[in-house]
Amino acid sequence: MSHHVLPNSYYSQLCDLQAVDFVLGELTLYLDTHPDDLSIIQQYNQFAQKRMHTAEKFEMEFGPLMPFGHSFTRQPWQVGGDTMALASLRRRSVDVDL
Repeated sequence: MSHHVLPNSYYSQLCDLQAVDFVLGELTLYLDTHPDDLSIIQQYNQFAQKRMHTAEKFEMEFGPLMPFGHSFTRQPWQVGGDTMALASLRRRSVDVDL
């Protein structure tokens, strides 16, 4: 089994994305209670633009970013393209009585 080693730029760009996402989350929480704070709205918009450009750069170099839980791994928690496992999961979820 060979391990594919990703370049350091992968990790640094991913770290940058996570930092920007954190800031956007915090600014969103602040704006929930201070919706008229124009300086924070401007800051949010700047970080939203930065996030868009950072994600675009990452995706051009490494491929699409996927939402949480939708990676292409074949680990046990990921169904992926295995339709038998997907059907099994669906059957189990239907068997629950409320």
